[in-house]
Amino acid sequence: MLRSSATRLLFTAAMAATLAGCSGGGTSDTAASGDATLTGEVPPVLKERHDNFEAIGDAFKAVRGELEKDAPDFTLIAAKATDINARAAKIETHFPAGTSVDDGYKTEALPAIWQKPEEFKAAAQKLVDESAKLVSVAGGGDKAAAGAQAMAMGGSCKGCHDQFRLDDKK
Repeated sequence: MLRSSATRLLFTAAMAATLAGCSGGGTSDTAASGDATLTGEVPPVLKERHDNFEAIGDAFKAVRGELEKDAPDFTLIAAKATDINARAAKIETHFPAGTSVDDGYKTEALPAIWQKPEEFKAAAQKLVDESAKLVSVAGGGDKAAAGAQAMAMGGSCKGCHDQFRLDDKK
């Protein structure tokens, strides 16, 4: 029993640390909340990208919550992974030219997004790929496999955040 509990605690802690980097962690685009540039207009895409990332973070939290249970609901995990997958496919379109800090918007999106568009596209695609794998793995009902794939999916978020998102936690 102790070994099982210790293993579960270690697994949960590792997954929580990995997936924590994927949650929204606050407002990613303050302009989406009402702060505008000098022109007074906020492009709708700022709110769209903010809402998309918040929803991805919420879905990750739901996946993590299910995987912490003794008997996770794999149908729910697959549904949340499907949602993440659909939202991940939209990421690249949420960063058009003219929506960066350099354009006067308060955002956690680093200029590297626009400076290295192919790398950003590849990072977004990695989340698409890893979330699709989680949908598939969840269908098998194997908690360990789903947990490992959720961690891989979380790693794709972290990799993108490390390169393309302002770390406001420092």
